[in-house]
Amino acid sequence: MQRTIEDVHDRLNAAGYVADTTLATTLSLLLQLERPLLIEGDAGVGKTELAKALARGFDSRLIRLQCYEGLDTATAVYEWNYPHQLLAIKLHESADHAPSSEDDIFSERFLLARPLLQAIQETRPAVLLIDEIDRADEAFEAYLLEVLSDFQISIPEIGTVKARSIPRVVLTSNSTRELSDALRRRCLYHYLDYPDMEKELSIVHRRVPGIEGNLARQIVGFVQSLRQRELRKRPGIAETLDWASALSTLEVRSLVEAPELVENTLACLLKTEEDLKAYREGAAREVLAAIA
Repeated sequence: MQRTIEDVHDRLNAAGYVADTTLATTLSLLLQLERPLLIEGDAGVGKTELAKALARGFDSRLIRLQCYEGLDTATAVYEWNYPHQLLAIKLHESADHAPSSEDDIFSERFLLARPLLQAIQETRPAVLLIDEIDRADEAFEAYLLEVLSDFQISIPEIGTVKARSIPRVVLTSNSTRELSDALRRRCLYHYLDYPDMEKELSIVHRRVPGIEGNLARQIVGFVQSLRQRELRKRPGIAETLDWASALSTLEVRSLVEAPELVENTLACLLKTEEDLKAYREGAAREVLAAIA
């Protein structure tokens, strides 16, 4: 079914995700061309949340594969249910006859589907989130090529399992290593940057209902100013929302009028000792002055 850019934009908006026209257009192409989408950007810009919003907006099942070094097929694709296979063998032996062939043991009823196999077995298109693909090794990235090209998985004991429906695949990357050209060629591409002031302000109002307008603007201005500084871990959108929720709960009306509460709630924003130290040793007044 063809999805217009406006339809995609409206569905994301209804799912609580603020998307610009470029992103809505790219997602529309994902749906119409049935191509995977590779999203790159710093940690905290909303890459994972986008896949979740896409699933919510289109009432699809979200299947998530979290990548890490050493990820293998037993975790990502499938594995055999060995205890049940052994039990079946023992039951056959106790009945004085062995299984007729290997096919009795290596059949789909003993197969444990993991995220990649689950996604292509869905009767309705699922959203398959392959999160932080750059953390997986190159061997697993190469394995993905068959899935992303033909939406099928080869299982030696059974054969080729073809997709019942084409999943909506979203791959995210924090650019911790360079991805292969082969993977990039199979995907649409979008770079997701930190939002500008007005977009992040819109996100705060949407996700923290009832927050006072002036406080919301000060919070976003504060975080945007922090991101311009030399920090080990720049605060992402999730950190902005956590801080906004905390300050709203504490009934803060102005950051400038409550500098002690600002410092005491920095656990929501800054997540390393060196970043907290840098803020306390000189950046505090400058950042607060920037939003005054």
